[in-house]
Amino acid sequence: MKKFLQIIFLFAVANNPIFAQDKHAAKRPNIIIILADDMGYSDIGCFGSETQTPNLDAMAKGGLRMTQFYNASRCCPTRASLLTGLYQHQAGVGDMVNHRDVPAYQGYLNQNCVTIAEALKEGGYNTLMAGKWHVGTDPSRWPVKRGFDHYFGLIDGASSYFNPTMPYRPNQKLTIALDDKEYTPGPNWYSTNAYADYALKFIEGNKGTGKPFFLYMAFTSPHWPIQALPGDIAKYKGKYLKGWDKLRQERLERQKQLGIIAKDEKLSPRDKSVPEWDSLTPEEKEQFDTKMAVYAAMVDRMDQNIGRIRKKLKELGEDKNTVIMFLSDNGASNETIAGPGFTPEVLAANSKPASDPTSFTSYGALGANVSNTPFRLFKHWEYEGGTATPFIAYYPDVIKPGSIVNKPAHIIDLMATCLDLAGATYPKVYHGNNITPTEGISLVPVFKGQKWQGHNGLFFEHEGNRAVRQGDWKLVSQRPENKWELYNISTDRSELNDLSVQYPQKVAELEAMYKLWATRAGVVEYDKLAKAKGE
Repeated sequence: MKKFLQIIFLFAVANNPIFAQDKHAAKRPNIIIILADDMGYSDIGCFGSETQTPNLDAMAKGGLRMTQFYNASRCCPTRASLLTGLYQHQAGVGDMVNHRDVPAYQGYLNQNCVTIAEALKEGGYNTLMAGKWHVGTDPSRWPVKRGFDHYFGLIDGASSYFNPTMPYRPNQKLTIALDDKEYTPGPNWYSTNAYADYALKFIEGNKGTGKPFFLYMAFTSPHWPIQALPGDIAKYKGKYLKGWDKLRQERLERQKQLGIIAKDEKLSPRDKSVPEWDSLTPEEKEQFDTKMAVYAAMVDRMDQNIGRIRKKLKELGEDKNTVIMFLSDNGASNETIAGPGFTPEVLAANSKPASDPTSFTSYGALGANVSNTPFRLFKHWEYEGGTATPFIAYYPDVIKPGSIVNKPAHIIDLMATCLDLAGATYPKVYHGNNITPTEGISLVPVFKGQKWQGHNGLFFEHEGNRAVRQGDWKLVSQRPENKWELYNISTDRSELNDLSVQYPQKVAELEAMYKLWATRAGVVEYDKLAKAKGE
């Protein structure tokens, strides 16, 4: 009789609409983070670009854009911070992947941090990654050793998109021993497509597992070498012959119309390394147009592959239950392909037209100054041009379509956000190691349109370039001048009016905050660090 009553009770619970609703509400979403590489603030349509990005634009229209979202101004530090919810120094990648005998600068993720993949795996998720890793080159530090069930991509930082000069690693599972087998690309290879191909396989393979998935989709596009497919390039040829000054002004006007930038915001002056457009020869103008067309084509192709991922989610009936977040790892790059760091073959390829698939070139400051509209400087610096990223979050039936959020947030927040979405916990101990407490704050209240207090301060340091942001105030300096400048971001997002002389007390207050953080995070003065490694 007692067993019969238990069966009746369980049947009633299962069919009670209240309990059924709770069960539906408890369904955990799939989570996708899409990271672009070296893409500027204004390089997608919904942030002001002329480049065609209909899939990202649709996500922005159906989701939200955060206009003051920050990265760590360089590829390795950003990836370390994004993956762990810590500042990059706390995770062991205070600079790049070069090993130094200093804990914060060892050049790979340490054992006192966990990755989003490790934390979500403990929470019952399948974990997938395609694309660029760049936070540890030794096989013992590859993605499959840091929580990812499946991985395909580029372990290092950059390679040819058509004929890889660095090895790609095949899909590997945690149950299979690591080896040094390399993936050999076949005909019609283009890495942006290949990354998405594997992501689609991983998503398809998750079907029927009974688990939600986390996908870290880390495109290398549009990092140099700028290489694109001919059909994509053709869409943009000739669009950049109007010159960089007009292009920047047009992007700014679109940003204002979109509500991304304040109506009274001023355009930063053309970078000092960029000449007057009319001083160029016709051949030089043509070269610039070609490079910009190739760069735009790379962003366009990335967007096309994001569309493929969204289409697959819809085919599987997972589109409504998947959160997608998109951002870039740093501002646009002014880097050029030159000097002793490149092989003679690469340097020779740099002289070829950017439209040639065997070329190996970059668009330099000429293009990056356009990409970072309306901001100053580039990747590597802590001004907005180095650290500001377009950020899109898409979550049907949760995020109010078309929302624009102007509060400052940071890549350290993605760990807390993912765990909040998944109902998972951040560990205090993992595999016997004490884990550094996360620095981030969940963005889920932002997604739901709820009150979000945010951070008391956000901090930045890369190779001696420094900054701290608190509320509307930002204190920033660049190496080697090491002079603090103070800006009110609410009225001067382009950082044109230095207020440090007018508000010395605010400078002292923010500098004190920075010093406390730097000590806590393990930051070493860069000149001392450089001397320690013989530079």
